[in-house]
Amino acid sequence: MKKFLIAVFVAAGMLAGGTEAQPVPNTLGKIKAARAINVGFSGDSLPFSFVGSNNEPAGYSIDICKRVIAHIGRAIGEPNLKVNWKVGSVVDRLQMVASGKADIECANTTQTLSRLANVDFSNLIFVDGGGFLVKSDSPVNRMSELGGRKIAVLQGTTTESRLKDSLARQKVVATIVPIAHANEGVAMLESGSVDAYAGDKIKLVGLAAQAKDPGKLALLAEDLSIEPYAFALPRNDSALRLEVNRALTQVYMGGEIETIFANWLGKLGRPSGLLAAMYLLYSIPD
Repeated sequence: MKKFLIAVFVAAGMLAGGTEAQPVPNTLGKIKAARAINVGFSGDSLPFSFVGSNNEPAGYSIDICKRVIAHIGRAIGEPNLKVNWKVGSVVDRLQMVASGKADIECANTTQTLSRLANVDFSNLIFVDGGGFLVKSDSPVNRMSELGGRKIAVLQGTTTESRLKDSLARQKVVATIVPIAHANEGVAMLESGSVDAYAGDKIKLVGLAAQAKDPGKLALLAEDLSIEPYAFALPRNDSALRLEVNRALTQVYMGGEIETIFANWLGKLGRPSGLLAAMYLLYSIPD
């Protein structure tokens, strides 16, 4: 028996010795040394993250992100950090964070279990629902009526995968048309080359508002999915995640979120009960 136990301990020791410990990232140290922070963002996700008229990042997520960046600067003793904004699709942005090319990602990115395999996420910054944009004179009123029709959707997004799952679950046979840029969906809908455009509802509202004739587009009442937005962060960097969440708490508890919401989403009314609860639940006490 003693020989058996000794053998077990020896084997365990060999396994432990043969497993290399994963290095813990020190993103805050990297930012301090460079006196700069690299930030991934979306260039076409109005009203959350887009390139504004002055060719600078703008939007709800960007305003929150700027406050997070300012807090990080103060936390590391570098209040005047240079910000290197890096535009890209959701796939590009997540890869930037996973590879170290971006220190944080600030847009309208949904936190999912599959994405958590490669990056970490901050506390939530918004909760949206997926839906469909159609022409106002379209006979389509719900997803079950999209059979035999064409649906545009941004490729590589959670909406694309959830659209496929929902269509299969409801046994609706439709043609999914992947697109690379958000504005393509509206253009295709206006031209009649697709019958619907699937995406996050508030983003669809923003795109419709920029259309040639917004009155000719309509949002279906049916929800396709729930989309919890958060900032993507490097995996296993608890120090960075702590400072980001500390900054988000300050934004929520200090009242700045009211100004940010009113500026970008005020036309849609007050925050929903679900969103108001989110702000409250993610205001973490010291």
